[in-house]
Amino acid sequence: MSTSSIETTGKVRAPAWAAVLACAMAAGVLAGCAPKPDRLSTGAVPDDYRARHPIVLAEGESTVDVPISSGDVRLQLATRDLIRGFASRYHTTASSVVQVILPSGAPNSAAVQRLRREIRAALVSGGVPANRIVELRYEAGASGDAAPVRLSYTAIKASTAPCGEWPEDLAIKTSTNQNYYNFGCATQANLAAQVVSPTDLLGPRVMSPVDAEQRNLVINDYRTSGLQ
Repeated sequence: MSTSSIETTGKVRAPAWAAVLACAMAAGVLAGCAPKPDRLSTGAVPDDYRARHPIVLAEGESTVDVPISSGDVRLQLATRDLIRGFASRYHTTASSVVQVILPSGAPNSAAVQRLRREIRAALVSGGVPANRIVELRYEAGASGDAAPVRLSYTAIKASTAPCGEWPEDLAIKTSTNQNYYNFGCATQANLAAQVVSPTDLLGPRVMSPVDAEQRNLVINDYRTSGLQ
């Protein structure tokens, strides 16, 4: 290309290889920004732990064993609180009968017989209707150990399948940004155990009626405080 042609046009035409190099560099930058096909993003997991470890509502048995010593002549304070706590859970979750299962043939059977009325009284004071308490017996055997009094009732309970299953290689799952099988199981199990009423998982409760007296008191306090 001559000097005169440069001065006439005022432009210099770049060599062909320079344009090819620029296109290649642009393609490389775009390719670096594109997501990998096997790991699109941090949150792009293909499975849901709530579907893999569902919380199921089903009928189940709630029990507690009440320790009674062969020398006890009355219920200990801690034992009485244990029974009342069991009765309180029954009052909020069930309406079936409460079984008081007494040991027979055990070294502490005589003490259990003396305290059975106190056990019933503690259940009633905790909220269990007296006409829903039934007494049963089980053969404990003379093994030398004090057999407990078992309290039991059936109710709808929330639960999940047992956790701790590892059917697949954890390294393979985490390398591809996928949830491993046991992921989320403990969270689901804790939620099922902590919920006050299993029916709360099905939908919200109805709202309680408005306390008009308390509402008027709050409004009056707001008006007299000078904050409005």
